Amino acid sequence: MPQHNTHSNEYWEEIFDSIDMDYLPLEYINLIIVEFKDGKVWEIDVNQSQKEQQDVDNVLDEFFQEYEDQIVNVDFRLNIDKLKNDISKRTKKFMKLNR
Repeated sequence: MPQHNTHSNEYWEEIFDSIDMDYLPLEYINLIIVEFKDGKVWEIDVNQSQKEQQDVDNVLDEFFQEYEDQIVNVDFRLNIDKLKNDISKRTKKFMKLNR
């Protein structure tokens, strides 16, 4: 089996390209950048807000429902280090269990 350099960007880009982003847990999001039709840009620091996960989910749902007509773009900034670490751990565990 070929060895991969798990620290290279190419390795992780290939993995991230294959991930279905229809559902992305908040624990992997650092920042949400919302651009409005009037040119305003809001940055929502999810790390600051993650004390109560359920509350953050509800607040974001309400926010997007209330402002959906006015939003032009939403950009999510991910905690790539946490994502890489969790994928690596789960992959190793999966590989050990399926030998």
